[in-house]
Amino acid sequence: MANSQSIRVGDKVIILRPSHIAGKVGFIYARETLPNEEVSKRWIIRIDSENIMVSLSPKEFELLTKY
Repeated sequence: MANSQSIRVGDKVIILRPSHIAGKVGFIYARETLPNEEVSKRWIIRIDSENIMVSLSPKEFELLTKY
């Protein structure tokens, strides 16, 4: 589990949950912003091997390397 304060854009992560993408490697792309422009506790993660982006909470991924 990642500490939200230590997460940075560009960090490499491994997805823990949800099960359909668990084990995939991705990169922190941005902090999620809610429609009212409030900053969320979730992160946008780019999974290049799947050509997708997902929104995950820090409990759903683990940091592999820091940017």
